[in-house]
Amino acid sequence: MKQVLVVTLLSLMASTGLVRAAEVDAQSRVDAVTVFPMGAEVLRVAKVQLEKGEHTLLFKDLPASAVEGSIRVEGNATGKLEIGSVDTRKLLVPRADAEVSATERRKIETEIEALRDDRARLDALVQSAETQKTLISNLTQLPTRPAPTAGAERGEDWSAILALISAGSADAQRTIQDAQVRIRETDRKIEDLEKSLASIAPEKTERTEAKVFVVAQAPLEADITIRYQVSHASWTPLYDVRLATGAKTVAPKIDLARRASINQKTGESWDNVALTLSTTRPTAGAAAPDLKPLIVDFEPEVRPAPPPPVAMPTTAPAAGRAMAPEEAAPQFEAEARFKDNDGLAAPAPRKRAALAERPAEVVQAPFHALYAVPGRLTIPETGEAKRVQLGAETIEPQLTIRAVPKVDAKAYLYAKFTLPKGSPLLPGSVALFRDGTFVGTGRLPLLSPGEEHELGFGTDDLVRVRHAVAQETRGETGLISTSRTDSRNYVLSVKSMHERAIALAVFDQIPVSANQDIKVELTGRTTPSKQNVDDKRGVLVWEGKLEPDQEQTIEFGYRVSWPSAKSIIYRQ
Repeated sequence: MKQVLVVTLLSLMASTGLVRAAEVDAQSRVDAVTVFPMGAEVLRVAKVQLEKGEHTLLFKDLPASAVEGSIRVEGNATGKLEIGSVDTRKLLVPRADAEVSATERRKIETEIEALRDDRARLDALVQSAETQKTLISNLTQLPTRPAPTAGAERGEDWSAILALISAGSADAQRTIQDAQVRIRETDRKIEDLEKSLASIAPEKTERTEAKVFVVAQAPLEADITIRYQVSHASWTPLYDVRLATGAKTVAPKIDLARRASINQKTGESWDNVALTLSTTRPTAGAAAPDLKPLIVDFEPEVRPAPPPPVAMPTTAPAAGRAMAPEEAAPQFEAEARFKDNDGLAAPAPRKRAALAERPAEVVQAPFHALYAVPGRLTIPETGEAKRVQLGAETIEPQLTIRAVPKVDAKAYLYAKFTLPKGSPLLPGSVALFRDGTFVGTGRLPLLSPGEEHELGFGTDDLVRVRHAVAQETRGETGLISTSRTDSRNYVLSVKSMHERAIALAVFDQIPVSANQDIKVELTGRTTPSKQNVDDKRGVLVWEGKLEPDQEQTIEFGYRVSWPSAKSIIYRQ
């Protein structure tokens, strides 16, 4: 029966007298991954056979992005096995496909060299043609030479010379043009090959090596697990909310599907792994920030700045002069700090952080949840998103008609629902469907179980909304101290053609005074259900229920008064 692996720190391993065995290359594979909203924890497994004595297990297949302080080694064995320490370092290791990559790289490099040689020959050809054009151009200067003396025979055949000039110039120009075309084609081929060469992975890649020093009390077989965190991974929640509006005898319902989009660029491929999604944020702060005292005081008086001090000349201590204790102390401390017991110069000691045991994970409901994705998945390291479904649930909503007639003469259908018990909903985008038709997208905030939320599902064509100005009057009041007034009255009407009763919420607003001399008074026959809705000053809402084929009318208005000597403006 296997014994649980004992993890201890052996501070006196050097004095035990055990003979250190050869280093053991341990091959591990990714078996499970827990992905956080930012980052991930990877679990690798390895199986090793060990003889009695000290051993150094080398794990060279950890990615370069592994967070050094997060590496933990655990496991179990068929005998007593103790872990002395775990050291890590960065190193370059050959890729598994290094031989194939090297062959392909050499092939491309040979092609590039041949193309560059061709380009050099074409450049030489262009240069030769240019020289030929220059020589031919010099022939055009022959007619300008002085005429021969009387009686001398003139032997130039100018018709032949001009024909030679014309043919030679045309041939040289044609050679230059053809060479330039071939040069452009060669440059394009070289550029394409250089891009292919850059895309080929290097023969070596940076990895993290973990050295695990162990002591086996007897020959045994051990299953080693290595846990570490990486930063270049994340998952994002996605939601599908499908609303079935129901009918006169059928209640509405919402089907809420939870999904997740996962991607990673950690430098290692997660092949056939057990995947878990966590809402924990390991990189976030663990404690709330502290507040420092906020002090209020009188502003100090402004005084002229004192004159700058006169710099005194500094002189080095004369040779043979004894230094003062305050001058010698820092030098003595520096020398003592960098000398070992034998008085020899030694490098400054490197500060080392103590290794701490990995603490148990604390689940704080309702803001923490784990989603174990069924089956095993493969997520490449290219950053390509992998989408999975986490679950689905059915919720009974309450339908509401919401209208803002002042802005839009349409009614919008909303569904209010209460999140059932279970895990919370993290912030994420949501795709909205109404009776099987996609109506748009939205976004869900962080919702805890038992919390209410409303989502809009587009316009409701079975509700008619109207907005009309009933009256607008301006005037003055008062005999001695007059003031001016601006009164406005509106009529809002909403009519339902649904077969069943439905909740209604109509929104409008009145002006908000920015000055104590400006008075705003709400008027009208219909009193709003709420004022200053959602802490928005001046926003009003009338709530109620619309029966089938019922029309409701809202009459409201406001009166603004202010001193007649001034003028007012309305602004958003």
